[in-house]
Amino acid sequence: MDKQKTPSIPDYQPSQLEKTAQVFWEKNKCFKAVEDASKEKFYCLSMFPYPSGKLHMGHVRNYTIGDVISRFQRLQGKNVMQPMGWDAFGLPAENAAMKNKVAPGKWTYENIDYMRGQLKALGFAYDWDREFATCDASYYKWEQWFFTKLVEKGLVYKKNAVVNWDPVDQTVLANEQVIEGRGWRSGAQVERKEIPQWFLKITDYADELLKDLDTVDWPEQVKTMQRNWIGKSRGVEMTFGLTDQAATVLPEGLRVYTTRPDTLYGATYVAVAASHPLAKAAAKDQPELAGFLEECAQGGTSEAELAVMEKKGMATGFTAVHPLTGRQVPIWVANFVLMEYGTGAVMAVPAHDQRDWEFASKYGIPIEQVIEPMNGEDCDISKEAFVEKGKLVNSSQFDGLEFEAAFNAIAGELERQGKGEIKTNFRLRDWGVSRQRYWGAPIPVENGPAGETRPVKDEDLPVALPMEVEFDASGGSPIKKMPAFYELGDGWERETDTFDTFMESSWYFARFCCADNDEAMLDERANYWLPVDYYIGGIEHAILHLLYARFFHKLMRDFGLVNSDEPFKRLLTQGMVVAETYYRNNPDGSKDWFNPADVEVEKDTKGRAVKATLISDNQPVEIGGIEKMSKSKNNGVDPQSMIDLYGADTVRLFMMFAAPPEQSLEWSDSGVEGANRFLKRFWRLTHQHLLAGQPGDLDTAQLNEEQKDLRRKTHETIQKVTDDMARRITFNTAIAAMMELSNSLSRFDASDTLSLAVAREAYEALVVMLSPIAPHTCHQLWLDLGKEGNVIQAPWPQFDKSALTRDSIEMAVSVNGKVRAQLSVPADADKESIEKQALADEKVQKHLEGKSLRKVIVVPGKLVNLVVG
Repeated sequence: MDKQKTPSIPDYQPSQLEKTAQVFWEKNKCFKAVEDASKEKFYCLSMFPYPSGKLHMGHVRNYTIGDVISRFQRLQGKNVMQPMGWDAFGLPAENAAMKNKVAPGKWTYENIDYMRGQLKALGFAYDWDREFATCDASYYKWEQWFFTKLVEKGLVYKKNAVVNWDPVDQTVLANEQVIEGRGWRSGAQVERKEIPQWFLKITDYADELLKDLDTVDWPEQVKTMQRNWIGKSRGVEMTFGLTDQAATVLPEGLRVYTTRPDTLYGATYVAVAASHPLAKAAAKDQPELAGFLEECAQGGTSEAELAVMEKKGMATGFTAVHPLTGRQVPIWVANFVLMEYGTGAVMAVPAHDQRDWEFASKYGIPIEQVIEPMNGEDCDISKEAFVEKGKLVNSSQFDGLEFEAAFNAIAGELERQGKGEIKTNFRLRDWGVSRQRYWGAPIPVENGPAGETRPVKDEDLPVALPMEVEFDASGGSPIKKMPAFYELGDGWERETDTFDTFMESSWYFARFCCADNDEAMLDERANYWLPVDYYIGGIEHAILHLLYARFFHKLMRDFGLVNSDEPFKRLLTQGMVVAETYYRNNPDGSKDWFNPADVEVEKDTKGRAVKATLISDNQPVEIGGIEKMSKSKNNGVDPQSMIDLYGADTVRLFMMFAAPPEQSLEWSDSGVEGANRFLKRFWRLTHQHLLAGQPGDLDTAQLNEEQKDLRRKTHETIQKVTDDMARRITFNTAIAAMMELSNSLSRFDASDTLSLAVAREAYEALVVMLSPIAPHTCHQLWLDLGKEGNVIQAPWPQFDKSALTRDSIEMAVSVNGKVRAQLSVPADADKESIEKQALADEKVQKHLEGKSLRKVIVVPGKLVNLVVG
């Protein structure tokens, strides 16, 4: 006769669990999003990745946050869409192609295949049917189509513009891509070069872009960064007259804009950009000045650089005429003035602008004070500029006026004389979208023999980028050397510039709504899903990407393609993933960086690293501190290795538990191990519960105190986790609450059917609440608990307020401020009965012996304080 085997607890095997769950989700298309007017929609989007080859931990954190939010909202009964795609164009692919001698297209699509596999291994709930790469012609066809419509509407123009030119990468760089005057990738000295460029009129939308920031639920820091970038200011545009030869160059005079017309009487020189017409005219007869202009063309371009670099200049020999005093002031060329900002000329008031003061002090230009402090204190302009607003002095009839009154009075006088007017200006400049590189979407324009241009006809779209190309040693875009691509006949040629890759990322969120439509850019499904309810990505995209996406959305709205004003309702900017760094100094001053996995660290009692040794040679290394994970510091951790070692759910749990989403997350091997221990323990506890027997009905009227305590803990946890995940978006505190409930379950004695019913309610609630974070583990546990269907379709546990009521409460009893006893009193006890119970307690009576009771203070629900003498 066979002996009956005792049921045992199955091992926690993440790789098997995860494969099983992922096959189920894929086979059943569990995350396919279909429009349903009867359900509330929820569109969750994480900023899509550049297919660089492998996911890094920053990707994993970003996409786990988005996945947890998506899965949580699905459990709230919402119709959720969470798509994924690839920001596939850009210079890195070209650099990799030249380095690895492989075409950018082949390199890109191979990387996409590998990274898609990594995303699937992490169990992200994406609707993969909506996937696309921005280098797919079926995607950028509609971008090209839309551009041609913008051309027809006059929202696009072409003009010569001074750009940052990287002579090695042979492309235009944005100001942010120029670091200390050099290209961010090539390291080549950047040149200031004037070339034809295509522009989108984003400035037409500047006011709306500024105003609508008030309508979105974004971090205030991001909104402030955008407001500053748009840079709305109220000032005066005025004209300085010109003398002699300068007047023949600019007969209409020299226009300048200032937000401080109150300082006008302190203007002692005018500074112009190196590419200003006056500078060029003056340089024709002055070789030294021509050389200086050439030097400026090699200089920094970002405002941050201009602020800190050495101020240099040279006099043009021209003079300007002050619009109110008639005094002649010299015109200088200055390296801190750029043609693309404002009018390319500034009124310099060295007494009241520190940059102008430094320049004037260096070159011996007069510094004349025209503003004094409001409080009458002295200010020494020989030491530094006085930049605060104050009261006018040395300003003719305007002396004594304060800023607002002076602004209006001086502006009024300039207007009366026809020399100026009040203007609202924006720092924002039109968006230059031309790039001279290959790996981008071709600009859909044809150039004629006489310099004319025309948009490509709809029937000729897309203008497909040739995929089979070779890069030669001379650099530059291969399509500029391919007559088969650009020659159209009769002297007409295709444009060989490609779009700035911000173009593709500026509307991808909308295309996800109807990615399968081959007949139109967008359809009515875009209005079902848009705007995006939750957008997740790094703070580094706070300005350009988000601004361009907002602009593009408004353009699509004005063309009737969408009916909302803003693309992203709510924005979450996740913090960086950081880790310790270790290095050794080389004799030449460079450093060798070592991966934390290769270093043994000795820590003090507070957990701080005090000594580090390289494992391979047992020799010490320097501790470099905690920094963002990067290749350059060799402090990254390969997500795949962590998945292979612990499973995807452990990586996801650690990522969500280690820090709130907005804060930096410090990588910790021990933290990962701790997350793994919790999942193993919860797995074991759940199966121990299942082996304990079948629960009975949950009759709440029959519960004893221990059972009530556990049920109270269950519903307190449901209340907290729901709030943490829905409103606060603090997954770390939600996980901590779930861990506490798990600990309570481990101590709970479930030896009868009613206790098992109380415990079962807690286990089922925990599995559902934990499932957005550890979906594979919870997928299996839900089945093991005997539940029908899939946990991703389960209802979120409902909070039962009645479970929080207590029959009795604990109250402390203190004597002269020191706690001497704990009382368990009926929850509805009045002050008199609480006082009576406190005085009768044996521990309390010991401290009352021989003393007189002076006062009894009862704080309901908290404590009883006895004052004795």
